[in-house]
Amino acid sequence: MIRLQRLNGQFFLLNSLLIEQVEAIPETSITLVGGKKILVKNEFEEVFDLINHRFSEIGIHGSSKSKGGE
Repeated sequence: MIRLQRLNGQFFLLNSLLIEQVEAIPETSITLVGGKKILVKNEFEEVFDLINHRFSEIGIHGSSKSKGGE
């Protein structure tokens, strides 16, 4: 789980394994595997770092992409 902040200021935890896509449009938009979209106050790079840190903690960091990769 990663801790994020909604646009209204409320904090919540999100299962990072359910994230399909993260975009900056200009808010940070997170699309889950089921198609649900969540807008957060967190910056794009912060979300990227939180996801990679969590993946590293649970031992699947090798399957995540680097910042420059597609």
